[in-house]
Amino acid sequence: MDPLLFHFDTLTIILVFMVALFAGIVKGIVGFAMPTILISGLSMVISPDLALAGLLLPTLFTNGVQALGQGINAARASLIKFKGFLIVGAIFLLASSQLVPLIPMDMMFGYLGVLVVTLSLIQMSGWQIPVGKGRLGTIIMGAIAGFTGGLSGVWGPPTVAYLTALNTEKSEQIRVQGVIYGLGAVLLVLAHMTSGILTKSTAIFSASLLGPALVGLYVGSRIRNRIDQRRFKLATLAVLFIAGCNLIRRAWFA
Repeated sequence: MDPLLFHFDTLTIILVFMVALFAGIVKGIVGFAMPTILISGLSMVISPDLALAGLLLPTLFTNGVQALGQGINAARASLIKFKGFLIVGAIFLLASSQLVPLIPMDMMFGYLGVLVVTLSLIQMSGWQIPVGKGRLGTIIMGAIAGFTGGLSGVWGPPTVAYLTALNTEKSEQIRVQGVIYGLGAVLLVLAHMTSGILTKSTAIFSASLLGPALVGLYVGSRIRNRIDQRRFKLATLAVLFIAGCNLIRRAWFA
């Protein structure tokens, strides 16, 4: 067992694994939200910096599975199609990740919470965000997603808004999210190896969450194939809204 877990009581360990399982289920259903649920849920029972470290490897591996689910050629095509968004996002992700030790955690949680709540409400209302089409939209959304991802490990909501604005077909959107988030996760892991967030000890802790996260991903993907996607996406957006409100609560009462 990871030495870090020896400092947790049994209930905390169970809750940590349940959060990872639930995050995997939601990601399996709609293709995103794992980092948001992990950072929000884990930070309720463990320290914020450890929660950030904990989400890194589950996010990396589950996105790899998602990106390659329809084959390497399909993943390569998505990579080429959205290269502009990826390049801009990568630049901002690498830059903002180095700010993590310098920015108060309550400020980071507040910023992320407001963003998640706002985008969740926008998507639940059915209004299509008028960005994403053209070079300027790509730069704006790539910058927002990258900056947010570097600070908190969460870049799903801006990316989903971008793909929705482009009217991306459902199966392609699931694959594209895996490619985008997967590459972002690789960069995030590398960035936090230098920021001090990901150490040998925290990496082992993060690896311990892989099992429940992957099980959840499998369960969620089975549900996605059987149940109306639109209803579950709305349910997931409601979960994101609650997670965002919790992040704002943590920022307000920190």
